[in-house]
Amino acid sequence: MDLKVVVGAGPYNNNPGWIHTQEEKLSLLDRSMWEKRFTPESISAILAEHVWEHLTFREGVEAANICYDFLKPSGYIRCAVPDGFFRDETYQAVVQVGGPGPKDHPAASHKIVHTYETISNMFKEAGFTVKLLEYFDENGAFLCEDWNGEDGVIFRSKKFDPRNQGEQIVFPSLIVDAIKPL
Repeated sequence: MDLKVVVGAGPYNNNPGWIHTQEEKLSLLDRSMWEKRFTPESISAILAEHVWEHLTFREGVEAANICYDFLKPSGYIRCAVPDGFFRDETYQAVVQVGGPGPKDHPAASHKIVHTYETISNMFKEAGFTVKLLEYFDENGAFLCEDWNGEDGVIFRSKKFDPRNQGEQIVFPSLIVDAIKPL
């Protein structure tokens, strides 16, 4: 059986059949929590939609290292974060480090706004191979590979978010698969 885990699931259940967790029960930075729930190399896939931006770059590498140890060879992390290269001032104001307003705003604890370069480097530093799925480049061009929702649905995406259907993208995510080598 494939063991698949959503970290920071929030109120969403976009991935039926996956184990949905919250930080209080499974922190990306607390190896002992992982050890209590899973054995090393037992997980096929981990999904994190808008979670890694709440970690610094170094914390992100640490979290990736922990996940690496619990993923099977060829297992992956499907990770979506706000995209630092999306050229929209309103979007960037909402996703900025520290958030746009009160402490209860979801972005108030943002510690980084990744670009495809920073998130790729973060996962590569932990030993992963990185496949870019949806992202903006430094010239503001949107690039997208074909990817399958059966491997993990990211709601805030061009593929699934109704706000992003048609020609205009309103709320994109930078989406990558970080794959553990065989």
